[in-house]
Amino acid sequence: MGNPQAEIGVFGGSGFYSLLEGAREVTLETPYGPPSDRLAIGEIHGKPVAFLPRHGKNHALPPHKINYLANLWAMKELGVTRIIAPTACGSLKREVKPGDMVVADQIVDRTTGRRDTFFDGPITTHVSFADPYCPQLRPLAIDALRAAQITTHERGTVVVIQGPRFSTRAESQWFASAGWEVINMTQYPECYLARELEICYVNISLITDYDVGIEGVNGGPVSHEEVMRVFSSNNERVKAAIGNIIQAIPAQRSCGCGTALTGARG
Repeated sequence: MGNPQAEIGVFGGSGFYSLLEGAREVTLETPYGPPSDRLAIGEIHGKPVAFLPRHGKNHALPPHKINYLANLWAMKELGVTRIIAPTACGSLKREVKPGDMVVADQIVDRTTGRRDTFFDGPITTHVSFADPYCPQLRPLAIDALRAAQITTHERGTVVVIQGPRFSTRAESQWFASAGWEVINMTQYPECYLARELEICYVNISLITDYDVGIEGVNGGPVSHEEVMRVFSSNNERVKAAIGNIIQAIPAQRSCGCGTALTGARG
């Protein structure tokens, strides 16, 4: 018997399992090794949805050890064409406050050594990544978050650091001085690999804290305990918004994500 199919994928923490109705779990093997955990497949508003905790059920995988290639390949294998990706993030601007959410429109990669392409050869493939996030899904996410009475920033640049350590004060000040809004450890290469597989991808950055180098903000260095506390306290709001996004996603794609490989090869 083949694996059940899904139209929409969700990456997130294990608290999102309760999103799915009638969920069943499947184990998938990929050419790139095992994904972070078993995938749960169920329905939200009558649409088949696959869910995968990117860090594993028990949060056992640090950001630099996640098998991003396997995670994205598993979604593709299930038939997923759209991915919603909530993430816990730090703020690099005073006006982007803990508890706010940012629907990112740009990304800066500051990671090192991560496997970040399906195309190692023999055919050279150059995929456009000028606009990393799906232009069809982003407005749907913004509307859904605001309908849930969440303070929402409709654009922002995410700088992705290697982890698992947090930034130094000097690094944080450097990122903030560039004008970027959000700092995170998992958005790259996750969002780019989705583009290589011609999957639409949208990020919801849940701001859990101010990063350590932000001027005029009181408080000590970032702690994992505080990040998880704020993220957990907002879980229900994020889940409600994801449900609203899924309900609003139309059957047809009007963006260019599904043809990302057209013209990418010589």
